[in-house]
Amino acid sequence: MARNARQNKIIELIREKDIEKQEDLVSELIKEGFKVTQATVSRDIKELNVIKTVVGGKQKYVKEQVTANVSSQLEDMIRHAVLSTDHAANIAVIKTIQGSANVVALLIDNMKDKDILGTIAGDDTLAVIARDEQSAIKICGIISSIVTD
Repeated sequence: MARNARQNKIIELIREKDIEKQEDLVSELIKEGFKVTQATVSRDIKELNVIKTVVGGKQKYVKEQVTANVSSQLEDMIRHAVLSTDHAANIAVIKTIQGSANVVALLIDNMKDKDILGTIAGDDTLAVIARDEQSAIKICGIISSIVTD
């Protein structure tokens, strides 16, 4: 079946079901009659801006919605995912629950803060490269204040 049909089905599936892993998505697509591999689904996820997030304490795939309310999304994700913050020179280091660092990094990047030069995310840790040490301290303070609210 065509790529468009497959990608539309992916969006439909992640809206209707709590899909936690790519393998689950592959299985669901196969049930729907699509001949797919995990590599194909991985490319589709990237093209569709589908991200993994934490909802109700469980990880699931969702279609990223770029909205003007990024700060609200950021605060919710930080409250649910961030474990700790620290800094070294101009780098803020943020520890998250497993699988959440990339989502927190994406939301931080979308803030378009002039003091944030960029982010690098692993599975449960991300580095926020700040313009200077004071900016890194400020970033840690903002995130820590959200976590403790």
